[in-house]
Amino acid sequence: MISSENAEHYIWGEKCDGWYLVNRQDMLIIHEKMPPGTQEKRHYHSVSRQFFFVLEGILTMELAGEMQEIGARQGIEIPPGAKHQARNSSDAAVEFIVISHPTTRGDRSDLTEG
Repeated sequence: MISSENAEHYIWGEKCDGWYLVNRQDMLIIHEKMPPGTQEKRHYHSVSRQFFFVLEGILTMELAGEMQEIGARQGIEIPPGAKHQARNSSDAAVEFIVISHPTTRGDRSDLTEG
């Protein structure tokens, strides 16, 4: 059994937490937690398709220039090549699951702001 209690933990971005639930070349599943006011770098994946599923809070996803708010028990699919950025614009932490197929390792291109 795997959970965020016993999974490998990492810190990313501006004090955000992540836990590897499945970490294989053909699939990556992570549980992430973003404190209020944090965001990741805008980027895209050439091959990997992702699905973000919110457990608690509200995740703001910029996807191809459009902002979408995803609430608890809602999800959004990010196709390969789609420029995107996850943000927590709310006053509370947001927790979500990200499923990537195949893994995003070596398949991320960060974009410059502006």
